Amino acid sequence: MKAGIHPEYRKVVFSDTSTDFKILTGSTLKSNETIEWEDGNTYPLIKVEISSASHPFFTGKQKLMDTAGRIEKFRRRYGMKSKDAEAES
Repeated sequence: MKAGIHPEYRKVVFSDTSTDFKILTGSTLKSNETIEWEDGNTYPLIKVEISSASHPFFTGKQKLMDTAGRIEKFRRRYGMKSKDAEAES
């Protein structure tokens, strides 16, 4: 690797502001804030709005779309017949 062209890779703490979930991991992001971690060391703190602790996909609170209902709504809006109605004709 060429010296002096790569950002500094170090341990940082990411904190989810909505759930108070924190994780210590490696990153090149910079921060002016710091936090004392469970091991007694001080690390830069990066605040995020969403993480695996608060994202609907990971928490199981994801809403599923009713695709059949959406298709029928589209067909009604644009005057198209449904496939069932076409089969009966």
